[in-house]
Amino acid sequence: MQVLIDNLPLYLSGLVRTLEICLLAGLIALVLGTVAAGFRVSPLPPLRGAGTSWVNVLRNCPLTVVLFFMAFGLPELGVNGSYFWFGTIGLALYTSAFVCEAIRSGVNAVPAGQAEAARAVGLTFGQSLSLVVLPQAVRTVVPPLGNVIIAMIKNSALVGAFGVGGDLFSVGDTLTSARGLSALPVLIGVVLGYLVITIPAGLLLSYLERKVAIAR
Repeated sequence: MQVLIDNLPLYLSGLVRTLEICLLAGLIALVLGTVAAGFRVSPLPPLRGAGTSWVNVLRNCPLTVVLFFMAFGLPELGVNGSYFWFGTIGLALYTSAFVCEAIRSGVNAVPAGQAEAARAVGLTFGQSLSLVVLPQAVRTVVPPLGNVIIAMIKNSALVGAFGVGGDLFSVGDTLTSARGLSALPVLIGVVLGYLVITIPAGLLLSYLERKVAIAR
């Protein structure tokens, strides 16, 4: 505990940095995943093919490979930027594939008659999806989306291994490598930091799930 107390400001800054990564990556993943899910259920074969390819490539590619490409591959292609954004976007791209499948499962759970009724009153596919199907699908995707978000928070630890400084992973590496502190108490502090994020996130998602169930 003395290691944690002595280095509390550093742990708190790492916690804030990790929260920034998770919030940005989560928002980007939700947007991309929703768009990809729309592609996957689209009546147009090219869009379905694009959505399917997006999911199959990212979901079956290790996160470390995605982050490695973002951190070291893009600069060689002439795309320059900070490792923070490279790592955050890489995590978002990887997570978006799982978000897509969670949302698609919710869309498929909506009775087909809902979409047929929307088309019968003259709504286009986009209007039917956004105004009729997705609002109903959201009620069924909160639990799987919650699992995806929790997994993304834990996966954010890998982002720190690719040059993103200041997050909880980097704090642990700094304290053990640069300052020579014992690994066990340092890692306990890192674990507690992630628990501070994941436990409230889990409770919030459980609350949303109950509220949605009541609304149904």
